[in-house]
Amino acid sequence: MSVLDYLMTEPMPLRRALKYLLARTEIGSFSFRYRLEAVRRMHYAFILLEGARLASRLGLERISALEFGVAGGSGLRWMERHAAEIEKLYPVRIDIYGFDTGGGLPAPKDYRDLPYHWREGFFAMDRPALERSLSRAKLVFGDVAETSRTFFEQFDPAPIAAVAHDLDFYSSTHDALWLFKQDSRFLLPRLFCYFDDTIGTHRELYNDFTGERLAIAEFNREMDDRKIAVPHYLRAREGWGSWRHQIWVCHSFDHPQYNQFISDEDQQLPLVS
Repeated sequence: MSVLDYLMTEPMPLRRALKYLLARTEIGSFSFRYRLEAVRRMHYAFILLEGARLASRLGLERISALEFGVAGGSGLRWMERHAAEIEKLYPVRIDIYGFDTGGGLPAPKDYRDLPYHWREGFFAMDRPALERSLSRAKLVFGDVAETSRTFFEQFDPAPIAAVAHDLDFYSSTHDALWLFKQDSRFLLPRLFCYFDDTIGTHRELYNDFTGERLAIAEFNREMDDRKIAVPHYLRAREGWGSWRHQIWVCHSFDHPQYNQFISDEDQQLPLVS
């Protein structure tokens, strides 16, 4: 897109340019830039911050954040950076885990994995380089159909509060969502999720019958007490980027803390005489 095209089509070009500048230069505190949506990988910052905020209200001292589909590792490193900033705002420690095969995408299984867009071997990882670059995140290698089932026993993680799904395929996302079906002690009652491959472009044409959207729909049909739902307030928020349409929240209605009060104590409006 040319500069002229951008200025003609972007509704608030100056505001967007200012956000971009603040995000790149990191001028001001994390909280200040977050309120302006001037944070790089804002979607990761959002799910981590909201997860930490909820955990602190529930009295938890430690939570886990997961990324499914690490690839080169840029997202995982940003999760580490955001976690360090968020831990200054809330008395909650954030553990980070990244799931990946290490060898790129497997072969698509059928049309639901969008083989017209994805190809085996995409997004291969330089494992030694990535491992050297990480400061706190732990890598979980293998087929997600297996690693999602051995994760709790192997790592004994704190309750999961935030998950970034970037597995591209229906089949892999379906397997990863197995974690959301486990005992409530492993999860926060409301779990903040980012699903990367749910909007796309004219090439992907994501829909509710393939890919990550199908995996979400099937999860909701299968589960009575757990639902992955849209946070409508966020999608209605004007001025924030398209990433907000990729945010879902997994509600565990059967969680013992689901009904625990976390809101403001004083919500009484003044009486009008």
